[in-house]
Amino acid sequence: MLNSGRPQGGSGEWEQPFWQQRGWVLSAGFLTVLLVLAVLFAVTGNGAEGPAGSSGDPNPAPTSSSDSTSDSGDGDGDGDGDDRGSDARPAGCRTDDSDQAKPTEAPRDFHWKANGTGLVPVSKAAGPLKYDGPVWSCFAHTPMGAVLAVHSITDHLSYEGWRKVVDRQVVPGAGRDALIASRSQEADKSTTGSPDAGGYAGFTVLSYDETQATVMVLVRGMGDGGFGSASATVRWQDGDWKLNPDRDGTVYSGVSQVGGTDGFVTWEA
Repeated sequence: MLNSGRPQGGSGEWEQPFWQQRGWVLSAGFLTVLLVLAVLFAVTGNGAEGPAGSSGDPNPAPTSSSDSTSDSGDGDGDGDGDDRGSDARPAGCRTDDSDQAKPTEAPRDFHWKANGTGLVPVSKAAGPLKYDGPVWSCFAHTPMGAVLAVHSITDHLSYEGWRKVVDRQVVPGAGRDALIASRSQEADKSTTGSPDAGGYAGFTVLSYDETQATVMVLVRGMGDGGFGSASATVRWQDGDWKLNPDRDGTVYSGVSQVGGTDGFVTWEA
């Protein structure tokens, strides 16, 4: 169970073997690790499983009346909220950024979008609104936009096209360099198989302001029906949310096993 949305038992033996694996600590392989963890703990009925995914080139991007224009929306006074923070939005990327409250429910227009063998939550209102191969971008400058950015960006990092994602959607610096160095030593995961939405179960926004957000992701378990959770941070830069790893390249932190969905907003099927 959770207290105020924060994990308990984060230092237990559930995650201990994976903290000792350099490839996990320095990469974005949280979802891969949860899958491995589920297999390892299947014999004890105490595992957690993450969703599969791929870079791929998914279905065409959702369109909206605002996305069809070439106006970047920076300082035009149209009230679309694109000017929060110091960076203007990319051309053609405009969102409604008025709702700055931490979400208590999933977006009404939320749906699953295929990403290889995984399904990722997306929203026409909160993002992503633009799709360029593995780079799904243009998220709302809101807590909900940060949530969807965490799901989308991290889901692509273990698959073909990851370098394009890192170059465009990870904050430059020592953390990104360490992530590239570690990820370069790993093989891309397979993208074959039928899409499955069985991984992502929910989320909670641990902290948020207009410059940075930390989101905890909840994934379904197996065996006894438990769940696994971990948090990632995104920063508002160049007019969009970008993943902000630690200096050693760690993307997810606070990995924990939790017994239910209390403290989380759940994704409805």
